[in-house]
Amino acid sequence: MNSRKIKTWAWVHKWSSLVCTVFMLLLCLTGLPLIFHHEIGHLLGTEVEAPKMPAGTPRVSLDRVLEVARAQHPDRVVQFASQPEDDDGLWFVTLTPTPAPTDDFKSVAVDARTGVILAQPKFDEGFMYVMFKLHVDLFAGLPGKLFLGFMGFLLLVAIVSGVVLYSPFMRKLDFGTVRREKRPRLKWLDLHNLLGIVTLVWLFVVGATGMINTWADLVIKYWQYDQLTTLLAPYKNEPVVAVSERGSVQRSYEVAMQHAPGNRLSFIAFPGTAFSSPHHTTFFLQGKEPFTSKLLQPVLVDAKTAQVTAAPKLPWYLTALLVSQPLHFGDYGGMPMQILWALLDIATIIVLGSGLYLWLKRGNTVPAAASRAAAERPRREEGGAPQADPAPALKA
Repeated sequence: MNSRKIKTWAWVHKWSSLVCTVFMLLLCLTGLPLIFHHEIGHLLGTEVEAPKMPAGTPRVSLDRVLEVARAQHPDRVVQFASQPEDDDGLWFVTLTPTPAPTDDFKSVAVDARTGVILAQPKFDEGFMYVMFKLHVDLFAGLPGKLFLGFMGFLLLVAIVSGVVLYSPFMRKLDFGTVRREKRPRLKWLDLHNLLGIVTLVWLFVVGATGMINTWADLVIKYWQYDQLTTLLAPYKNEPVVAVSERGSVQRSYEVAMQHAPGNRLSFIAFPGTAFSSPHHTTFFLQGKEPFTSKLLQPVLVDAKTAQVTAAPKLPWYLTALLVSQPLHFGDYGGMPMQILWALLDIATIIVLGSGLYLWLKRGNTVPAAASRAAAERPRREEGGAPQADPAPALKA
């Protein structure tokens, strides 16, 4: 590349990096404990676990589970019910003032075998909740998510521009060279470039999936408008089905499982909630294989008659969202992948921190760079080939 193109790419890399670096550091720091959120929950004793019982112990009706949960908060409505992936002996029931999306929720953990309340966990407080909210939306809701999504986009721009600049400024050095004998700033530049190129693919994947995840609310709303509107045309203008008019949820659950055999339940969305319709109880099922366990198959069951109305295939954009969520946190490969994700996260923190350090210390190198450029000018006029000047990369 000629010098003009290098300067353009250096400008893009510098400003895209500077604008997003502080927020990316925050996301890396808060994302680190979230990689091990289950393990940390067990360590802190905040994870609810069902007591051990003999295999084949009969389970109480889902209607009974919901009745027990409602009795704890009779002024609220059931919005969702779910079971942990690794424990089908437990139900989590979420209750809110109205079916509409809200942060005001209560959770009740009910034993699936006995119908006994095991706990009422508070997921909206504590260290992991603070880490999660900072990582997802900065405690600012949808605007916070979209803002972080834009920061993720700038990260991708910084990665691409950094790759473009890597070759011109590192071609004189062997791969992995860190010039420790030089001044500290040059050593940090080499380390920044080395870790940046090593973590390139991972950082791009995590940045892209994180950006996609920030669009979740908008993607779901579009799915409701794009597909559910047509499916629910026969129910248009009908009010939300009252609890007293609904059929057996246990029967609806059994019908949904029979409609899509070979799957397991992920969660249930009740009538009027963001993931269902005013007239249906929607069962979101997932496969049992590592990949299919991250994909959801919605089955809409009429809340009154317990008849399956539809089981639409998810469109590509929802599939992309569902695949990106576990990939973002390294949930596909168990503990080995979580450890790998954590190590790469730490390396990224060093990349971001060193980039910020290089920019803050940039003033010390400008006079030296100008002196070198002046010294090399006569050599250029004589046809000599000057050495690569690291100053543009240092400024970036």
